Amino acid sequence: MQNKPRTGRPGTGRPQPNRTHQGGPRPYGRPEARSNANPRQVAVNVLGDVLQKEAYAAMSLDDRLSSVNLNQLDRRLCASIVYRTLENLYYLDFALSGFLRDADALDMTIRNILRTGACQILLHDRVPNSAAVNEAVKLTRAMNLEGFSGMVNAVLRRLVEHQDEIHWPEEGEGAKYLSVMYSLPQWLAQRLIDDYGAETAKQIAAFRTEKHAITIRPTFGREAEFEEHIGKKVWETAPARMPGARYVYGAMQIARDSDYLGGLFSIQGEGSMVAAAAVDVRRGMNVLDCCAAPGGKTAYMAERMDGTGRVYAWDLHAHRVELIRAMTRRLRLENVRMAARDAADLREELVGGMDAVLLDAPCSGLGVMDDKPDVKYRPTPESVAALCETQKKLLDTCCRYVKPGGVLVYSTCSMLKDENERQIAAFLAAHPDFHLDPLPEAIPAALREQCGEYGLQLLPHRDHVEGFFVARMRRKG
Repeated sequence: MQNKPRTGRPGTGRPQPNRTHQGGPRPYGRPEARSNANPRQVAVNVLGDVLQKEAYAAMSLDDRLSSVNLNQLDRRLCASIVYRTLENLYYLDFALSGFLRDADALDMTIRNILRTGACQILLHDRVPNSAAVNEAVKLTRAMNLEGFSGMVNAVLRRLVEHQDEIHWPEEGEGAKYLSVMYSLPQWLAQRLIDDYGAETAKQIAAFRTEKHAITIRPTFGREAEFEEHIGKKVWETAPARMPGARYVYGAMQIARDSDYLGGLFSIQGEGSMVAAAAVDVRRGMNVLDCCAAPGGKTAYMAERMDGTGRVYAWDLHAHRVELIRAMTRRLRLENVRMAARDAADLREELVGGMDAVLLDAPCSGLGVMDDKPDVKYRPTPESVAALCETQKKLLDTCCRYVKPGGVLVYSTCSMLKDENERQIAAFLAAHPDFHLDPLPEAIPAALREQCGEYGLQLLPHRDHVEGFFVARMRRKG
């Protein structure tokens, strides 16, 4: 079989954790405690939530696991099936298509049972093929779909027997190859090829983090205390790329940790830290964070202003503003003023009044598809075009708040050039009173050196952080 996705995911270049569990891997599903739920059924239900109801995978998985009694190994099996199926959805559909007459006509639950079965056969080395088939058949019956059990059995057995005979697309087939082998919508595969060339597009599409981590950073001014406390945790940790930050592996419910609740550290991705660091705040500044929820970048800036000045944190939705409010209470930030505001609506009284404006604009989110594989199935060419119009309107409005000599930072968590480089090129052409400004040294040199003509585009496969874009611009004095 050609170019099969690796079951062990490509290395990331991240440092390895400084604590490791002893002993070799145990087979999935070996019982530690009695369980009253089927991890495969939970996985199928999560896929239904994501693919039919447009739920977010992480939220659906958390909700469904919270409602059942599964031992730790079964929880890991469930999560692994969910994420590997989503990461490789089109790959699995292509593999199954040779053994199905009309897959699109099938009941979605049956399709998801077949997908999870195929995932275990093709991508889970520690699940025997016979177990994957038998468990799928039992699951079909348990979900009151007895009439399909024979078909599920036949299709998956044929997949086991003939998997080495599947004729996968060849690399020369361009977007079709990327779409099938790395599970991207074909329009997106073509867009990446157009933006970056075939080889880099393949690297972007193929990238998988070997071991997913949560990134945390100390609260500004409490770094020494953070280092002391982190050394006492049972977590596996490693230094992150942003100064002072840490990767945490295998931690459960970290937002319930007493040190987190006490304001010692925050959970924040490094791409988000780069965007906030690009503003390069100083004491006493007036700063506007235009699309601020849930508040990570607001906190990053407010902490570094040491209780002085003001960070105005806006979000369109009132319930998301409450997330910012909760963050300020947890961190005891007195210099944040949050409000429910549509940043596209100009507020005349603020024109020319801000030392800096951060616009982390609504975007396709494709820069985080390694951590959130469901995100790559959400955008369409039409939705991206609409987002680009929204981004343009936000830039045209929010730039007016920047005082002469002040700074405007534009960021997205996307890798599409229409949302990023081309957006900034068009903005600068339309606003000659702004020009690109160098990124501050608070951002590591290894990241800053990736700056292009219109800003910094971070790529996960190359930079080992989220696929953020950041452009820092200064208004002429």
